[in-house]
Amino acid sequence: MGEHILITGGAGFIGSHLADALLIQGHQVTVLDNLLPQVHGISSERPNYLHKDVNLIVGDVRNAEVVERVVRNVDIVYHFAAHTGVGQSMYQIREYMDVNVQGTAVLLESLYKQNKNLRKLILASSRAVYGEGAYTCPNCGIVSPHPRTITQLQASRWDLSCPICDRSVTPIPTPETHPANPRSVYAVSKLTQEQLCTIFGETYQIPVVILRYFNVYGPRQSLGNPYTGVLSTFITRLHNNKHLNIYEDGLESRDFVYVSDIIQACQLAMEKPTANNQIFNIGIGKTITLMEIAKALTRQLNGSPPQVTGQYRVGDIRHCYADINKACKFLGYVPKITFEQGVNKLIRQISAQHLEDYSDIAEKELQAHGLSAK
Repeated sequence: MGEHILITGGAGFIGSHLADALLIQGHQVTVLDNLLPQVHGISSERPNYLHKDVNLIVGDVRNAEVVERVVRNVDIVYHFAAHTGVGQSMYQIREYMDVNVQGTAVLLESLYKQNKNLRKLILASSRAVYGEGAYTCPNCGIVSPHPRTITQLQASRWDLSCPICDRSVTPIPTPETHPANPRSVYAVSKLTQEQLCTIFGETYQIPVVILRYFNVYGPRQSLGNPYTGVLSTFITRLHNNKHLNIYEDGLESRDFVYVSDIIQACQLAMEKPTANNQIFNIGIGKTITLMEIAKALTRQLNGSPPQVTGQYRVGDIRHCYADINKACKFLGYVPKITFEQGVNKLIRQISAQHLEDYSDIAEKELQAHGLSAK
């Protein structure tokens, strides 16, 4: 007999894929999701991709009455429910802290009150907690550069320098031991989630696993939501015959991980005792620049050449990619999908869809709040 597993936010992109995988393994899956219109569209109906055997409970993770009822008799909890827009979090501060932090507090208190047999809690966190990734200086070794100032960005000084000797630095894989230095309200909320879950687990002797996802992409991603990441924004703009605007100089880089690799890590986190009370980076351990992404997508979708605008967003980092050695060692995690393979899969999946593009609206919001400028 399988486990009874709760996935908060499980009707979304990653959670729905996890539900599929858990059902195949013979588990019973309950999903708590408020079907937020920004993610699921204005109809807010049960997504047609959500497996028919998933027990969907429509409700808000901040609603203690609903959450207390849902958590009874579950064996494992995956906590995915969260707002995820980095830029949007900077002007919807109360909303992001309320959903991400207060929602986590409600979940944990409900588990304490209503569930004495919880076997494990798995939190979906983010690489955003690091801020800038790890770097190395030819003089000083591994360093944590100071975040870029507004003055530096206004002067188009995109790259970072050593905080000790001021020489140029080179990005290296970021390990879990890298100091947290959140640069957005969203990142602060995710780090606070980690701290709350860790304290809860230590106090009540419940194993907690924290997975710091890097840049996740794949089918079911909310491509109409302009706050979910650069890849979805690029694809949606190209489908609407718009050119791609590239921030900074296009050489900023990220670690993109396909959703099936994320699901692999989620399952291993549940199954492996060696995962208990640990934090893991989940990426592919390789970096790609935004310009490389833009060129690859415009080739495949017959778009016009990307335009480097010299614009910047306050709080954006320059480079960050995952050191996945710990996940490989303790979880047995091995990423299997390259970026090229993953993008091809995603484009095939969405080729027949009609995608509404709201990226210009999102950009105007950022500009109105002083968060995007030249």
